[in-house]
Amino acid sequence: MKSIIHNGFIRLTLVNILSNLMVPLASLVDLAFLGYLDEIRHLAGVSIATVLFNYIYWTFGFLRMSTTGTTAQARGSGNHREIKQICLRNCLIALALATIIIIFQYPLREIGFSLLSATPEVKASGINYYKSLIWGAPATLLNFVLIGWFLGLEQGGKVLLLSVVNKGTNIILDYIFIVLWGWESSGAGSATAISQYITLVVGIICVFKFIYLTEIPQLIKNIWQPQVIRKTFILNRDILIRTFALISTFAVFTNLSSYMNTLVLVTNTLLLQVVTLAAYFIDGLAFATESLAGKSYGAGNQEQLKALVKLSGIISVGIGLIFAIVFCLFPTPLFSLLTNHTQVINNISSYVLWLIPVLGFGGMAYMLDGYFLGLTQGNLLRNSTLVAGLVGFLPFAMLGWFLKSNHILWLALAIFMATRAITLGKAIPNIIVEKKSV
Repeated sequence: MKSIIHNGFIRLTLVNILSNLMVPLASLVDLAFLGYLDEIRHLAGVSIATVLFNYIYWTFGFLRMSTTGTTAQARGSGNHREIKQICLRNCLIALALATIIIIFQYPLREIGFSLLSATPEVKASGINYYKSLIWGAPATLLNFVLIGWFLGLEQGGKVLLLSVVNKGTNIILDYIFIVLWGWESSGAGSATAISQYITLVVGIICVFKFIYLTEIPQLIKNIWQPQVIRKTFILNRDILIRTFALISTFAVFTNLSSYMNTLVLVTNTLLLQVVTLAAYFIDGLAFATESLAGKSYGAGNQEQLKALVKLSGIISVGIGLIFAIVFCLFPTPLFSLLTNHTQVINNISSYVLWLIPVLGFGGMAYMLDGYFLGLTQGNLLRNSTLVAGLVGFLPFAMLGWFLKSNHILWLALAIFMATRAITLGKAIPNIIVEKKSV
């Protein structure tokens, strides 16, 4: 374990956590700018449009995840040419996908907003936000690749730099466009899109410290090898399915909460905020695990892989349990920061203990996600999430809905996390043996 720490595991984890925490911080500032406008419809419009963008961009989240694992493995095996080709290849794929988004932006908008429930005024604000933000798609997808690439290279400082530039410029431009110029929701979309392009410029400058312009023509010559493209497609497909299964599980959980009653919905929403907050910390560790697992796997270092998963497992479960226990011990003062409704806070006290199994098993599941992403075992991640969602979560969630029991609904989420952790954990010895036999 000492060798992992010496290799920068703790440093990389801390840098990734700081980078992750920029996301909720910037989001809170964004909401504050919109929330203080005279008309609240602009905040509501941006909120519903964000649901649509989450689906659009989450769909292509595999650009970040697959880039990290393949880059780390190439680095571990000492294949410097492949490291550079991965960056260029995935950037070209990102550009192609972004072009498709831009071309089909109108049908995506019409279909998306037709499925979202809101007043005409709120939808109008959401559409204005969408029209501005959609033009940031090329930069957004390219930034996915660059962040994934720097993570694979263990360049956590570069990732933190890109996060600070992105969120910092977004906040500054929000103030200019929304507060000073009065562009309302359109200003929020423009600020986010422009900040993505500014981040991209900084990212490209950082890339040119690793790849020289004169190298690019030679690197591109053999970039589309059929075997490599096939492996890339399969990995991206599996990660995409895994991501959709994960999103759908939480969407079903929220929808079933709303079917029970408004109090249950609000209670579960606030409890899920704790899960999300803990995830920002655990994901910082998972990203570090992903980078080092890929590097160790590429180098064939089995001992380091074993030590890494043990150390990461202990820390990730510890982080999850610390968050859960703190909120269980002090539910009233902590949740009072999020709401002043006494009825909601009292109701939360009845369910807050569910955070212990959800975040305990969830901490392990999130870490193992990163571990197997580093090993580019997309099929395992896909199968684990599908089994956890369809076999572990859905039957109990439907039973909870049928019996109108929020406790059973939280049991379903705990089983989902536990199933993911167990199925992925059981695969660890097999992967190590398989690598030894290669």
